[in-house]
Amino acid sequence: MIKHKWIGPMAALLMAAVVLLAGIAYFMPSVFETVTGTAEPPYVAAMDKTKVLDIQIIADEIEWSQMLENATAEEYIPATIIIDGEKLETVGIRPKGNSSLSMVAQDDTSDRYSFKLEFDHYVSGQTWLGLDKIVINNMQGDSTYMKEYLSYDIMNYVGVETPRYTFANISVNGQAGGFYLAVEAFEDSYAARVYGNDYGQLYKPEGMGMRGHGQMNQFIEEMQGGGDGNSPQAPLAASGEKTRSQGQFPPQGQNQAGSSPPQQPSASTETPPNTEPDGERGGFRAGPGGQSSGTTLQYTDAQIASYSAIFENAVFKSTDQDYMRVINALKKLNAGQDLDRVIDVEATLKYFAAHTVIVNLDSYVSNMSHNYYLYEENGRLTMLPWDFNLAFGGFQSGSASSIVNFPIDTPVAGISLEDRPMLAKLLEVPEYLELYHSYLRQIVDGYFNSGLFSQTIDSLDALISSYVEADPTAFYDFTAYQSGVPELNKLGILRAQSIEGQLNGNIPATTAVQSANPDLLVDASDINLSALGSMGGGGGGAGRMQGGGERNENGSGNRNPDGNRQSVDRKNIQEAMAIIQAAGDNELTEEQLTELRNWGFTEEQIAMFRNTSQGGPADGDKRAANRPRTANTTPPGENPNNRNGNPTSAMATGFDTKTGIVLGGSTMLLLGGLLLVVFYKRRRAA
Repeated sequence: MIKHKWIGPMAALLMAAVVLLAGIAYFMPSVFETVTGTAEPPYVAAMDKTKVLDIQIIADEIEWSQMLENATAEEYIPATIIIDGEKLETVGIRPKGNSSLSMVAQDDTSDRYSFKLEFDHYVSGQTWLGLDKIVINNMQGDSTYMKEYLSYDIMNYVGVETPRYTFANISVNGQAGGFYLAVEAFEDSYAARVYGNDYGQLYKPEGMGMRGHGQMNQFIEEMQGGGDGNSPQAPLAASGEKTRSQGQFPPQGQNQAGSSPPQQPSASTETPPNTEPDGERGGFRAGPGGQSSGTTLQYTDAQIASYSAIFENAVFKSTDQDYMRVINALKKLNAGQDLDRVIDVEATLKYFAAHTVIVNLDSYVSNMSHNYYLYEENGRLTMLPWDFNLAFGGFQSGSASSIVNFPIDTPVAGISLEDRPMLAKLLEVPEYLELYHSYLRQIVDGYFNSGLFSQTIDSLDALISSYVEADPTAFYDFTAYQSGVPELNKLGILRAQSIEGQLNGNIPATTAVQSANPDLLVDASDINLSALGSMGGGGGGAGRMQGGGERNENGSGNRNPDGNRQSVDRKNIQEAMAIIQAAGDNELTEEQLTELRNWGFTEEQIAMFRNTSQGGPADGDKRAANRPRTANTTPPGENPNNRNGNPTSAMATGFDTKTGIVLGGSTMLLLGGLLLVVFYKRRRAA
């Protein structure tokens, strides 16, 4: 029997244990993860990468048709979505993308857009099995349908916190809509799943001049002399109009086939804003950081406005204090100080190792400096992967040899490594360079040399080939797919051979030494690079998705006032923008001017490039200048969900298995202490 003199101390100890457990659970939640684990939401299992999702879209045909006609506005409409039998009413859906969106909008034979499905856009708290948003990507530029999947798979293999990804077969109003890749969006559900309910801040650095909301499309119209028909610019000389006999969503009863040769890759462009203050909160405008407005992660000064391309694209509700943590981290990063305190070094090097393997140049490592997410928690930064349809050399690649032998120690294109401090400053540290090399070797040995890469391609081919063959809106026909898959396998195997040679010192690992010793490189002459597809797309099926209708003469079909479709050499336009962006505020050299003139640009058009690159955002993007910094910035009509408002998923409510166990245990201890006190008082009273 417990003597009464111990009752008080025991009760006090039990209550102290409750307080201690509560404190650990709040301040050190990771302590409990090894004991209790973290409960995964049901959508994680549902997005099984070895299976194909069935996604049915049911929408009002008039609203659907109008949305497609005005796709570059990226405005949501309500729809019923059924995913593998799970039905959700009133889901928000809209077209998505940047240059890919503009390219489909430019092509009056195709409505094969990528889409965002936001489950809680109209119904607060609605999710699909705990997921608040999913995107379905249209595979543009990829005859194999596998580039983006394999990119995420390699990232996942080395330990990068990738979104969930799986293939999906799409239908609209009962009609086949195409074969897509479904990817978990980087929003609340992802952040809670990966980082726990106390997750940090997330940004998608992106220049806002021509990118997003169809601004690339608008600029090309102006260069063509199209748009409103009043542009003073002369049309560009055609270099051969892209034709497709496929590439549209089908109406009822239509499912034809055809083909056309793959087009050459094009570069997406990025022009930063130069907005004036809004007079109340100061607004965002380009600072002394030049053209990037922060996307390159170069430190310029301590002014929030100098990093507009980061902070205007905050995923969650954020404040000036959040922004200053990022700026302080960038300052330390660029100075090479306290790197382990301001950068999640291991996570970031894993990202760059995988990124180097897949040679994705439409990204941070080129003059585009985009297509990545920046995650910040407690003042530490890391990068998260996004948008890989142009991986494996689909963007500005040049030749098969340049892809296969892409240098691992200077893995940048069109820029100097020092211009990308998130990578350069880490590789300057011998310890981190060695760690980066170890991750490269892990991928080469474990994913490629083990046979896993080829096995994955074979497994995917068995899984998706029948869907690809039946895809009525494909950018490429099935013959192109059959030709591309083995070339992708060869490219990957040779890429791994080159990386292994670079790691072993048999092949130069930098651009300069490779240029001086081309005979030491892996021979890639046997690879048919064009078979893999390119940003321009290929040929495909016929017809439109239900309710698509015909595009109007001056709408997203981009016709001249006389109704005739114009062609444009997109690659030259976008590479010209890249040249001018790289020049910044400096005058173009005579060599650069000559190159632009040789491409067929007039002096007026070159001046237009300069004005677009250095000026403010286009009319359609002026709204960005007036957004309050503390608000979540989203496209027109999009619900700015954030964790400080209504919860968007079960994960965002702050309750999971781990929390339940901690709360339950604490409650039991507290009750035990109270019972001891009550029992003791009764004994004393007796």
